[in-house]
Amino acid sequence: MDTRFRLKFYLIVFMVVIIFGSLTFSFVENLSLTEAVYFNIVTIATVGYGDIHPTTTAGRVLTILLIVMGVGTFLGVVANATEMMLNRREKQAITNKIFMLVGIFYSESGNQLMKLFSGYDPDIHQLIGRLNIKGNWRRKQLNTISPLLNKYAFSIDIEKVELIQLFNFLQKNKSLMIRLIEHPSLLENETFADLLRAVFHLTEELNYREDLTNLPEHDRAHICGDIQRIYKLLVTQWVDYMIHLKDFYPYLFSLEVRMSPYNPEASVIITETP
Repeated sequence: MDTRFRLKFYLIVFMVVIIFGSLTFSFVENLSLTEAVYFNIVTIATVGYGDIHPTTTAGRVLTILLIVMGVGTFLGVVANATEMMLNRREKQAITNKIFMLVGIFYSESGNQLMKLFSGYDPDIHQLIGRLNIKGNWRRKQLNTISPLLNKYAFSIDIEKVELIQLFNFLQKNKSLMIRLIEHPSLLENETFADLLRAVFHLTEELNYREDLTNLPEHDRAHICGDIQRIYKLLVTQWVDYMIHLKDFYPYLFSLEVRMSPYNPEASVIITETP
């Protein structure tokens, strides 16, 4: 059972116990509602101040039931809330580790690959308009990018593709791809895992062809499809990476913005006040 669901369940039961116990105490012990709630809470918490105590048999029976039901429910709330916080902390640690790998990939290969593929895109000006991220953008502005990317075709003009140049670049970075694929945390990010698989697949496709300068039309179209797959995953993962940097590492976000392949005025040199 999911931790969040269990926590909601225990919270609902706990509130029912509080409401039921308070109203019943008020009735059988002839207490005010405030006194009944107070006595109910100290009973469940097993504090037992002793300034109010049950004077009737029904009150004593109710006290026993509340101790059994209330303490167990309260412990369930505490245990599940603690587990949820620990799981969230662990998940965040894994996410940070994954995005460290993503950062290495884009620094060593991904940014150059995006720039290369952008040169093959006949509609690149539309993409630049959507991905020209500024250093002063807020999270809300970054969140608007992904829905726009879902509508973009990520088309490739195969006539612009220099297959030998592309293969040499991929072959040069093949050892990096293999090391990243072997990392145990990779499967925590499906998009990044698919991206690395797609890049590795394209590398193998090109490697198996003896002559990249004279491929049949249908074979070039097949290669174009592989490039388009990488292109879409590459840009999608890059946007997620930029959002992560904006949330947790603003100084790295600033550098990525200044090196963005979709910023026509990109320059690592800072020439004005941010």
